[in-house]
Amino acid sequence: MERRNFLKTGSIAGLTFSALVGASCKQPPAAQGSNGTDAFVDDFELNEATIDSLQKMMQDGSHTSRSITELYLKRIDAIDKNGPRLNSVIELNKSALDMADNMDKERKAKKLRGPLHGIPVLIKDNIDTGDNMHTTAGALAIADNFAKQDAFIVHQLRQAGAVILGKTNLSEWANFRSTHATSAWSSRGLQTRCPYVLNRNPSGSSAGSGSAAAANLCAIAIGTETDGSIVSPASVNGLVGIKPTVGLWSRSGIIPISKTQDTAGPMARTVKDAAIMLGLLAGADAADMDTIGSKPQKDYTRYLDANGLKGKRIGIEKMDNPKAATKKLLDDAIAVLKKQGAEIVEIELFKQLKDIGGAEFTVLLYEFKDGVNRYLGKANSKMKTLADVIAFNQQQEDRAMPFFKQEILELAQAKGNLNSQEYLDALSKTTGITRQAINRILKDNRLDAIAGPTNGFAGCIDLINGDYDNGFSFSSPAAMAGYPHITVPMGAWHDLPMGLSFFGPAWGEGELIKLAYAYEQASKKRVAPKFRADVLG
Repeated sequence: MERRNFLKTGSIAGLTFSALVGASCKQPPAAQGSNGTDAFVDDFELNEATIDSLQKMMQDGSHTSRSITELYLKRIDAIDKNGPRLNSVIELNKSALDMADNMDKERKAKKLRGPLHGIPVLIKDNIDTGDNMHTTAGALAIADNFAKQDAFIVHQLRQAGAVILGKTNLSEWANFRSTHATSAWSSRGLQTRCPYVLNRNPSGSSAGSGSAAAANLCAIAIGTETDGSIVSPASVNGLVGIKPTVGLWSRSGIIPISKTQDTAGPMARTVKDAAIMLGLLAGADAADMDTIGSKPQKDYTRYLDANGLKGKRIGIEKMDNPKAATKKLLDDAIAVLKKQGAEIVEIELFKQLKDIGGAEFTVLLYEFKDGVNRYLGKANSKMKTLADVIAFNQQQEDRAMPFFKQEILELAQAKGNLNSQEYLDALSKTTGITRQAINRILKDNRLDAIAGPTNGFAGCIDLINGDYDNGFSFSSPAAMAGYPHITVPMGAWHDLPMGLSFFGPAWGEGELIKLAYAYEQASKKRVAPKFRADVLG
C-alpha cells in the first residue's frame, strides 16, 4: 500500500510532479563483499536469468533445480545478509532444497509440470504457506503465526512445480499502520534497501519482493497490492510488475487490507516471466467469490507480440510541471511508442477523480478492520482481533513502534461494520465513480490503454520523518476500479529506475501485456543494479 496516494492530499485530482522535499539521505556503511573489500564485485552466475534460460540449463544438464536453488540461497547470504545487506528476505524456507530435489526427480522421470518446474520463487510475508514458515505481514504482534494451509495461489505455485525459497520483507501490515511510516520497514524484518542506491527506499509495501527480484535473489517474486504496492516497488526497482484485475488471482490465505482492492501479482525482470506466472496462478477459488466468474487465461505468453503497439491508441495523462528527468524519460518513451506504430492521445483522467482519495481511505479502514478480524479469528496466533494487535503494540512499544506509531490501526478499530452508511457511501464513490470515469475515457477516445510514469524515483530512507512525497503516483485509478495495471522499466536517472505504466478495463491483462512487451522489446530499459552507496558516490 502506498499510503501517500490518499493520505498526503486526500485527492488524486491532478497528476503533478512536485519537487522533492528536504529529507536528506545518509550514506549507509560501505558494501563489502565476501572477500572483505570495500567494493562488492557482482559476478553472480545467474544474474538476469529468465525462466526460459533456467529451464534450458536444467534441460541440457548444466544445472539442476537443486544447484540453481543452492546458487540463489548463497546469493541471498552474500547480498541480503552480507555485502550490500539489502535485508529483503525475512525468512528462508527450510524445505527449499527438498522441493528442488523432488522437482529434479520428476524431471528425470520425464514428468514436467510446466514452465515453473524447478524455478525458485520468493513470496511476500503476508501470504500463507502451510509449512515451516511464518506468515506475519512483518508484524511482531503475529510473529507466532504459522498458517494452517497454503493460500490458494501458493497451492497453485506448488502445483506448477516452483521452489519456494522463502518470504520477503514488507512495509508492516502492507503499509497500513501509520500516517508517518517509512516504507519497507517492519518490526519483524526491519528496513529493506533499494539495490540500485542503498540509502534509498525500495518503496512498498512489496518492498522485499521488489528489492530481491531486482537484485537477482530469485527467478521471480510475488507481491500484493491494494493501491500501488506492486507497481510502485516494481517501478523503483527496475522491474515488470502486474497488478491483475481483482478476482483474477484468489486472495484467500492472504492477510487483507481491502476486499474490493486487494490482489497479489507477479514481479519479474521481464514481461515474459511475469506473463508466465500470471496465468499459472490464476483460477476460480470457492473461498474467494470474486474469482468465480473471472476470466483467467492459462497462457498469457500468447500476447507476447513485439509488434503489439502497431495501430494502438494510448492515452497519456496530461501532467503539470514535470521534473526535467521525468519529462525526459517520458518523452523518450512516447517516442518509442510512436515509432512502434502507436497513436498518442493526451487525456485528463485524474481531473475527473477530484477529492476521491479520502473516500478510498474510508473504504480501506472499514474493510481492513473486517478482513483482519476474520483472518486473525482463524489464525494460529495469540492475536485474535485487531484490538489485540493494537494492545500488543502498546505493551511492546519499544520493539513494535520505535519510529512510528499505529494511527491507522486505531482509526480502523474505531469504525463500525460493513453495513455502515459511511462505508457504503464511500464505496460507491470510489469503485463506482472510478470505473465510470475510466470506462468513459477509454470509450470516448477509442483507447486501448491509459499510460504514464508509474511513480517518482526512489526516495531516501528516513526512519525519523517517515516517507516523503517523491512527486506523483499513477496507481490509484486502476486500484480503486479493481482494473489491471502493468509497469515496465522506462529508464533511470542517476541509476534510479522509473517505470512506464499501462492500465485498462477489467480482464484486459492480455492486451496490456501485448503493449508492455512491445515497448520492452523496443526500448530494452531494464538494467541490473550496481548497489551504489549513494547517488553522489
